[in-house]
Amino acid sequence: MAAGVGTVALSSPLRAAANEEVRIAVLGAGGRGGELARTVHGVSGAKLVAVADPDQKRAASLAGKFGAKPYTDLREVLDLDNVDAVVITTCNHWHCLAAIWAIDAGKDVYVEKPLSHSQWEGRQVVEAAKKSGAIVQLGTQQRSDPIQMEARQFLHNDKGLGEIKYVQANRLGVRGPIGKRDTPLEIPKEVNYDLWLGPAQDQPIMRNSLHYDWHWDWNTGSGEMGNWGVHILDDIRNVAYQDQVSTPSKMIAAGGRMAWNDAGQTPNAHFALFETELFPTVIALSNMSIKPGEKGSWKVPGGKPMTGPNSGYVIVCEGGYYLGQRGTGKAVDLDGKTIRTFKANVSTVPAHVSNFVEAVKSRKADSLAAPIENGHYSTGWCNLANVAMRCASTYNDEQVRSASDLPAWSAVLDDMHESLKRYGADLSELKSGPMLTHDSKTEQFVGENADVANPFLRREYRPGYEVKPVA
Repeated sequence: MAAGVGTVALSSPLRAAANEEVRIAVLGAGGRGGELARTVHGVSGAKLVAVADPDQKRAASLAGKFGAKPYTDLREVLDLDNVDAVVITTCNHWHCLAAIWAIDAGKDVYVEKPLSHSQWEGRQVVEAAKKSGAIVQLGTQQRSDPIQMEARQFLHNDKGLGEIKYVQANRLGVRGPIGKRDTPLEIPKEVNYDLWLGPAQDQPIMRNSLHYDWHWDWNTGSGEMGNWGVHILDDIRNVAYQDQVSTPSKMIAAGGRMAWNDAGQTPNAHFALFETELFPTVIALSNMSIKPGEKGSWKVPGGKPMTGPNSGYVIVCEGGYYLGQRGTGKAVDLDGKTIRTFKANVSTVPAHVSNFVEAVKSRKADSLAAPIENGHYSTGWCNLANVAMRCASTYNDEQVRSASDLPAWSAVLDDMHESLKRYGADLSELKSGPMLTHDSKTEQFVGENADVANPFLRREYRPGYEVKPVA
């Protein structure tokens, strides 16, 4: 690499601005890579010039659709003079290293969510961006939806529903088991497995598919909390907290990988309580259907005054509640009357990519809809919830319920038990962890159980693919 791994090169503030088009490479040719490649191809002021993926068939197929050049090794792309910026859509475990290498090489970066696989490495991306002056945006595209700011204005400036009491978030989307093999998966010959692994440890893969299902392996993925939870929690940080809370001060989690006898490690039922200096947030995630073989998802947990969406959040206020989902929102008073609706009139992914492209041209990082430090904090909520789950052991109902006297937390736990029973899950498989305390300034756990939780904040890297501290 021209800039060298482990250093931070100063990016040229004139290079991208001097070009009529921002020349972009997509790193990662999976489903999200395909979507963003199409978006880049269609966005004014941008040109897709390269695609990299350790699966050479995927790289060639996606690049061929847009007249771009395919590569297997992303480091070759980062050495190209005709690439101004990269869009990172790799597996989660690659996000931070790819971003830092790109910044080192003088490129600007659009990196998909979640930013990091562990909280420490996300901070290194933030510091690399600050040191270099690179334009770095997280792919939380709802930040480019105008209704987010409209809802903020309504809730906070206009005090449309009074003071906020708490927030409940839900992501109840059905998935299925990923299989469990007797022998390790044979890696397809078209895949450069060393590059695919990158920073992750070389461990036997016992699931049925290499691609996508890496989400459900702690070695490479962040589970549903990092996959979908980050979108919803980022919306909440924006709309409810006005980005005033970086990360929660305390958190506790319960759940587990229930009923499925597969090779997955991440929870398919994950419930967490976040305490902050302003107000608490409860989140309920589930990939389980109502019953085995059925398509319907679990019912929305919680109680009055809201029922909430299967995918979204409810901001409960003194005078009613705000229900937020992708592209829509509505404010409801205590009598159940809708007093205002919010509706998106933009396609958020193209808008978000356009926002990035314009920032690259102008060199104005403060014009980004999702600046990378904000993305680091939103990802942090997910990382911390995952740590709380990874610290879990045998379920302790009294300990979990006593963590908060918030009725919504008790309601979520009640519904969790009810839904698991209806599914036919063995409740003895449930797990819960202790309440953890987190210092947002040091980005470390403190107090009781900190010694158990802190090791999860930084992973062990495979030689040659280390994320190094950015001084």
